[in-house]
Amino acid sequence: MILNIHSDASYLSARNAKSRASSHFFLGWLPRDNEPIRLNGAIFDLCTILKMVAVSAAEAELGALFMNAKEGRILRLTLHELGHPQPPTPIHCDNATAAGIANGTVKKQLSRSIEMRYVYICDQVANKEFDVRWHPGQENLGDYASKHHDSRHHQRVRPVYLHEPNSPTVLSRALTPSALRGCVGNKPVGSVGRPLAMLPQARALVPRVTMRAPARQR
Repeated sequence: MILNIHSDASYLSARNAKSRASSHFFLGWLPRDNEPIRLNGAIFDLCTILKMVAVSAAEAELGALFMNAKEGRILRLTLHELGHPQPPTPIHCDNATAAGIANGTVKKQLSRSIEMRYVYICDQVANKEFDVRWHPGQENLGDYASKHHDSRHHQRVRPVYLHEPNSPTVLSRALTPSALRGCVGNKPVGSVGRPLAMLPQARALVPRVTMRAPARQR
């Protein structure tokens, strides 16, 4: 019963130069490096428009972390009251700059134009309420709600985000950019592609409709 958060943002994808923040909250186990992520039914999905105009993709991602941390504090308190104490909640982020700002590993001299309230996530990480780490975007389930998709894609990924009997239980890890460097003696280990494409259970769930030619009238 460990809360997991996958955070993502879409830069300048809404009207009036606004950005969209999204996330995927689910209960599961603490993720471990180089091991598949064990999935469970989603308990909350965030999809909202940031009020402030982001000056960069990193600020949009930091704003998404800010929104998800506010929602995460409520869920952490609820789980604690239900008898499930929480360790620092792991948050997946696919933007290295935003993750570095949240963890304090990136100098902030050149980021003074970022909205001040977004620095709230830095305090939460320092207080060990959340654990923000960078992971490839291919394994970030929060990416789905931040983009526009066609109807076929929505049907294909429905078992991933809705609780169904044939919903997948694990998510394969994606390759990091460093694993793809070089061409000699470099054997990739992992999956390539978007997270929803890495779930074989979700591929065969779209019903195929065969169109029959109308019978000829005599």
